[in-house]
Amino acid sequence: MANKKENFWIPYADLMTVLMLVFLFISLGFMALVQYQKKKQDQLFENYKLVKENLYLDLEKTFHNQATKWNLQLDKDLSIKFTNPEVLFQPGKAEVTAQFQDILAAFFPKYLKVILDPKYKQSIAEIRIEGHTDQTPTNETNDPYIDNIKLSQDRSRQVLKFLRNLPCYKALTLEQQMQLQYMLTANGLSFGRTLDKNRDYTINSRNEIDKQLSRRVEFRIVTSSEQLVEEIIQQIHP
Repeated sequence: MANKKENFWIPYADLMTVLMLVFLFISLGFMALVQYQKKKQDQLFENYKLVKENLYLDLEKTFHNQATKWNLQLDKDLSIKFTNPEVLFQPGKAEVTAQFQDILAAFFPKYLKVILDPKYKQSIAEIRIEGHTDQTPTNETNDPYIDNIKLSQDRSRQVLKFLRNLPCYKALTLEQQMQLQYMLTANGLSFGRTLDKNRDYTINSRNEIDKQLSRRVEFRIVTSSEQLVEEIIQQIHP
């Protein structure tokens, strides 16, 4: 009887050993999969970061010598700000001044060379031309914010219209023009994103609004972060 019990426990012990080994291999396999997915996600983030860094460096190299002359400010968020309101537009008007036209005519061919570089074709989702104002009312209605939305939108649209009529734009291939039509947008933001004297957003700094810096035109590159998120989700849920 004792011998039969011993014979029973030996196979049972063997079975438990096998099960433990199975669970061990499953755990090791799962850990390896998690590490592999994390490595791929880290690589995606690294590629995304590298694209932004390269874009910034290319823009900085392209416009470094003109920054002071054109009152141009390049930020790490890939925005380029033109911040001399007397040069850009007449007060309350949307027409691009002759002086700003000259700046844009010199600026845009250089800008195109960067944003149309084939290495960035899959990395740029949008090029936003943004009009910004201060809080000065235009007295069209009783809502200064909406009035300035209209003014800033009209200004950004006039800038885009001027750019599309430049020789450098017309000389592009049809494919390049279609690419720009997809990427370039005109946006009016009124005084929703005013700046202080340190060029920081007043909503964050709580400092006094700098009217001159707030009245500006920005060219802002939006990278394909949505595509990055989708790729990461696919890695998590294949």
